[in-house]
Amino acid sequence: MARILVTGGAGYIGSHTLRHLIAAGHEPVVLDDLSAGHRAAVPNGVALVEASIADRAKVAAALAEHRPEAVIHFAGSIEAGESMTDPGRFYANNLVAGLALLDVLVTSAASGPPVPVVFSSTAAVYGDPASVPISEDAPKAPTNVYGETKLAFERVLHAYDHAYGMRYVCLRYFNACGAAPDATIGADHRMKTHLLTMAMLAALGQRDAVLVMGTDYPTPDGTGIRDYIHVDDLAAAHVLAIDALFGGAPSTAYNVGVGKGFSVQEVLDAVDRVVGRPVPRRIGPRRDGDPARLVADSTRIQRELGWKPHYTELDPIVATAWRWHSTHPQGFGD
Repeated sequence: MARILVTGGAGYIGSHTLRHLIAAGHEPVVLDDLSAGHRAAVPNGVALVEASIADRAKVAAALAEHRPEAVIHFAGSIEAGESMTDPGRFYANNLVAGLALLDVLVTSAASGPPVPVVFSSTAAVYGDPASVPISEDAPKAPTNVYGETKLAFERVLHAYDHAYGMRYVCLRYFNACGAAPDATIGADHRMKTHLLTMAMLAALGQRDAVLVMGTDYPTPDGTGIRDYIHVDDLAAAHVLAIDALFGGAPSTAYNVGVGKGFSVQEVLDAVDRVVGRPVPRRIGPRRDGDPARLVADSTRIQRELGWKPHYTELDPIVATAWRWHSTHPQGFGD
């Protein structure tokens, strides 16, 4: 068993990862300022340090008190569309605050290298790829500020490994979705630009319609195509990455996706089937910085870490999301 500091552990993916860490025998400690996360998402018995990763003193105190053997770093800003209208916040949260965290990890290392880090990265580092599925070696050319900040932090980790021996794994997520099968945690309503969340809110009557952002992409039905990965499959990848680092694995990056793409239209059709009625839709313009297709080649993580997605079709993923939203119509406010 190892003690793992989980920054942003009260958030959507972080809270699901906490459960997987506990099931694997690890002891997570959460560091989260609760600006986007929820105290109710943290399991009973898990220590919660309410602080920002930018607060060096509080991070140093948390490291001194809990002495983690590794860090999983989720904390940061995540909305790609917002990154194009508020870039300063994304650079501050995803890069500057992340640098503060790494510097404290370096200075807190009593002897030898700092503890290893698993970083919550994104497929947005690839931008609009020349071909799909996308391998880890594909060119990195982000089309939005969100992807730029994540790629910049990946490069910082590479430099810190070279300078200080800080080993890391970057997990490049594709489209995280779904909820815990027991419907006790899921995506809260603050994630309002995520397609599946918007569809759930429309199905609940909390939105007048789902906004379909662009129907003129060069795809079969004109809507954007994404690789939708269930949040539990994504959480499992973090545990495997941590265990690999504990086993001495070198620093690397992995794509985490199912390996098949579904269009916005296909996702909404699946929501209609699961909910049992049509969800109203409204057509809008493309969102600035959105590529037409993002589909993962995740053979590397499957081959090297033994990871395999359990959810590979839309309807079962959507069903878990609907169970969460229909039983928690106000999110964690319920």
